[in-house]
Amino acid sequence: MTIDLARFRAETLGVQNVAHFNNAGSALPPNAVVEAQISHLQLEAAIGGYEAANQESARVAAVYDSVARLINAKSQEIAVVENATVAWDMAFYALKFEPGDRILTAEAEYAANYVAYLQVAKRTGAVVEVIPSASTGETSPDALAAMMDDRVKLVSITHVPTNGGLVNPASEIGRIAKRHAALYLLDACQSVGQMPVDVAEIQCDMLSATGRKYLRGPRGVGFLYVRESLIPTMEPPIVDHFAANWTGLDSYELRPDARRFENWENNYAAKLGLGAAVDYALDIGMDAIWDRVRVLADDLRRRLRETNGITVQDIGQEQGGIVTFSSDHEDSADIKQRLASQGINISVSGPSSTLIDSTRRNLPPICRASVHYYNDEAEIDRLMAALRG
Repeated sequence: MTIDLARFRAETLGVQNVAHFNNAGSALPPNAVVEAQISHLQLEAAIGGYEAANQESARVAAVYDSVARLINAKSQEIAVVENATVAWDMAFYALKFEPGDRILTAEAEYAANYVAYLQVAKRTGAVVEVIPSASTGETSPDALAAMMDDRVKLVSITHVPTNGGLVNPASEIGRIAKRHAALYLLDACQSVGQMPVDVAEIQCDMLSATGRKYLRGPRGVGFLYVRESLIPTMEPPIVDHFAANWTGLDSYELRPDARRFENWENNYAAKLGLGAAVDYALDIGMDAIWDRVRVLADDLRRRLRETNGITVQDIGQEQGGIVTFSSDHEDSADIKQRLASQGINISVSGPSSTLIDSTRRNLPPICRASVHYYNDEAEIDRLMAALRG
């Protein structure tokens, strides 16, 4: 499949203002997403917030169907929450750990997740262990297999880490976790929307994702997938009268579906924006998006490697749309600021965001240019000319 680049750029207001290479931070939304949010806010202003939610209840319900279709799940396995961190935390903190339980994670694990492992280990006596990486940089399935035993309670990794460009072998990891009856939590906040993600193929038990990154959705909304058979065993760390029914003076009953991980108050405009973003991606096709992202990222890496004084910091056998690099002559923060003054957006990834990987590779703060399918070659030309300048 080919990408109708002219159409998608015409439907993205922001490309008139900036060359946006911060899609792994917060992508430019298409007009359909903006319109979905604004129209609902206008409806709330016109008739009231509760009344608008009631009137749009069918469209809200359809968001769950769309998200489920995106990742090959069932709508009852989906919770829509405030962001990916809330989604991940609601799943992780619903698990019961005991002294000696092992939590296995990746060298390139994100700081937000790792500090949660440490907190739970401190509280419960569970143990956090890091799966060694392969020589090419991704989490090693062979090393994971060698670490597995009946004390492994959870395998938890980030599918596409914030630095390094790599795509971890999520499906191979899933097969190993499944074989040993360990739970598998996948942080997919930077893979969903960039590439096809199929929870049945990956065999993850839980998955968290966000709207604002590669899905091109709103900020302040994300989703959680939990395998249907696992839901009844999980008590959310926080519940209210939406997550659970108050059945008696001293009793309550949790919802049977994944929406037990939600609470009553919702940002309905953001939720509908998320649904519009998912539908937009599905209409294009995730295979076509993934093909385009890889072509752009590979071209950018090649051109960066050919530039004197630039070091590409990407690792992994499989690499995606996040391209990281550093300069021998200029701090990454200064590069970001200088590019921003020319209407070019990138971000900077500091060592503390992936402390184990950054320490192992002795990384400085690195520039992160994350491409998406609506970027064009002329924008990459602008980025490269600005870097050489």
